[in-house]
Amino acid sequence: MKIVCVARNYALHAQEMGAAPPSHPVFFLKPSTAWAASGEIPYPSFSERLEYEAELVFRISRAGRPRSMEEALAFCDAITVGIDFTARDLQARLKAQGLPWEMAKAFDGSAWWGAWLPMEPDWLSQPFRLYRGSQLLQEGRGQDMLFPLPQLLWEAGRYFSWEPGDVLFTGTPPGVGPVAPGDSLRAYLGQVCVGEVWIREAHF
Repeated sequence: MKIVCVARNYALHAQEMGAAPPSHPVFFLKPSTAWAASGEIPYPSFSERLEYEAELVFRISRAGRPRSMEEALAFCDAITVGIDFTARDLQARLKAQGLPWEMAKAFDGSAWWGAWLPMEPDWLSQPFRLYRGSQLLQEGRGQDMLFPLPQLLWEAGRYFSWEPGDVLFTGTPPGVGPVAPGDSLRAYLGQVCVGEVWIREAHF
C-alpha cells in the first residue's frame, strides 16, 4: 500500500500557508507505516507543533494507470475523511533549507482515515468536517478542490502505477491548526461520523 498525498489543492489553504496556488498537482508520498490504523496518534518527540489537516480520501480498487481522465474515476471504489498530520515546525525548518520534508509528513502515525463509504454521485457537494469536542476545526467540499479527482488520479498515474489498496489524500481546506496530547478529533462526511482519533504522548 502506498499513500499518495496532494499539496495545496485548496486555494484558501495555500493562502493561509503563504504560498501561491500551484499550476499543476503537487504529489508526495507517505509509507504504509504512516497509517495510524488504531486511531491513536503518537505526538512525535521531534516536534513542538503537530498540526491536523482534514482531507477527502479515496481508496484505489484497480491496478494500472488511467488512460484518460474519463477513465480515472473507475480506479476508486470508496471515499472517507482522513487526517494528514504534519510536524509544522520541522517542516518549516526543512523548507527554509531547501530540503525535502518527508520527516515532517511521513513519520509513523502521520496518516489516518475513517471508515470507507460508497462513492455517491453527490460526493462533491457533501461537506466534510473535523471537530475537537464541539469545536468545528475544518470544513470543506470536494467541489472546491483546485484539481478535481479525475485529474489527480490521471496525473499521479503518469508517474507511478496504482495498485488495489492504495490511498489518495486530496488536500486540505483552510483551518489547519495544532493538536496536543489528550485531544480527540472526530471526522464527518456529510452527517456520517467516519471515525475518531486520539493524540497520545510520544513513543518515539
